[in-house]
Amino acid sequence: MAGGTPEQERAVHEGILRRQSARESSARTYARALPIVPVRARGLTIEGADGRRYLDCLSGAGTLALGHNHPVVLEAIRRVLDSGAPLSVLDLATPVKDAFITELFRTLPAGLADRARVQFCGPAGTDAVEAALKLVRAATDRTGILAFTGAYHGMTAGALAASGGARDVQVARLPYPQDYRCPFGVGGRSGAELAARWTESLLDDPKSGVPLPAGMILEPVQGEGGVIPAPDDWLRRMRRLTADRSIPLIADEIQTGVGRTGAFWAVDHSGITPDVMVLSKAIGGSLPLAVIVYRDDLDVWQPGAHAGTFRGNQLAMAAGTATLAYVRENGLAERAAALGARMLARLAELTHRFPCVGDVRGRGLMIGVELVDPDADPATSHPAP
Repeated sequence: MAGGTPEQERAVHEGILRRQSARESSARTYARALPIVPVRARGLTIEGADGRRYLDCLSGAGTLALGHNHPVVLEAIRRVLDSGAPLSVLDLATPVKDAFITELFRTLPAGLADRARVQFCGPAGTDAVEAALKLVRAATDRTGILAFTGAYHGMTAGALAASGGARDVQVARLPYPQDYRCPFGVGGRSGAELAARWTESLLDDPKSGVPLPAGMILEPVQGEGGVIPAPDDWLRRMRRLTADRSIPLIADEIQTGVGRTGAFWAVDHSGITPDVMVLSKAIGGSLPLAVIVYRDDLDVWQPGAHAGTFRGNQLAMAAGTATLAYVRENGLAERAAALGARMLARLAELTHRFPCVGDVRGRGLMIGVELVDPDADPATSHPAP
């Protein structure tokens, strides 16, 4: 760890990285681009084993709504540890879980909070996506799923099949509206309208080859797809067309939730109430936690229909309760909206100064800058994977 001479710290740092390269899977990602060895962290900064301090712009891939080791999160964890409470309880009821559910329901869209059920899943968001897909299939007795180009829902089989990089296609893929790379080449309201009409045609045309599906899953702001906010009118259109056809609408808020987009949940911008919400990342206050929240009439599961050994993580629930309450009580979603508007305005200026900045987009503090080859044909070029 840090604290020795610069030479000793550098040797420790390089040794750990060398052993990681030799022993860990080739599937590792962040470690390839960020050759640091974190040993301490606070707020926005990380201290590495090499003695250097870094600004953390990754935030645990969106898990750190309050930054590293926020005092309210640490205090919540300490209270559980000092109480002697069990740390893992499967799906048994505990005071810690009860407090988490109460706080979570306090933040939900009103139309869902009044009649919600919650299912605790395995600790990763991808398992919550799997649970959501299983739930709507059981509730509707249908199998098909509607998903969108550019989507990312996780790395397990079902979640990956509904994502943009799927190789074994098991879902009907729909166009996701956007301006810069509009699939219809028009962008704006016209592009969103065409995307909505395509979806309606696919559902209503008996010759489309797409039978009535079990559900539609979407991200209110696509993350891995390029930080693409869905137009509010289009989201409301998707809500209407799914409701009219009794198709459960699943909102994947794993990346967008807990204030990141300038509202507590990204669906709040459009005012829609999804039938199912998939939640993970920031809801655990930096610790592994994943849940689905859904309308009570969809709760047709038999006991054990979806389970997981680590769905009773008490430390994550305590940290999550503290995080949700702090974000709500201190208006951090509103702060993200204000700061995000300033950042988007300033970053947008770069598009006029630098030809390599193709587009700036986002919502709240979920912001993306697309860098392009200014000499390439925009009709044929694509962003880097």
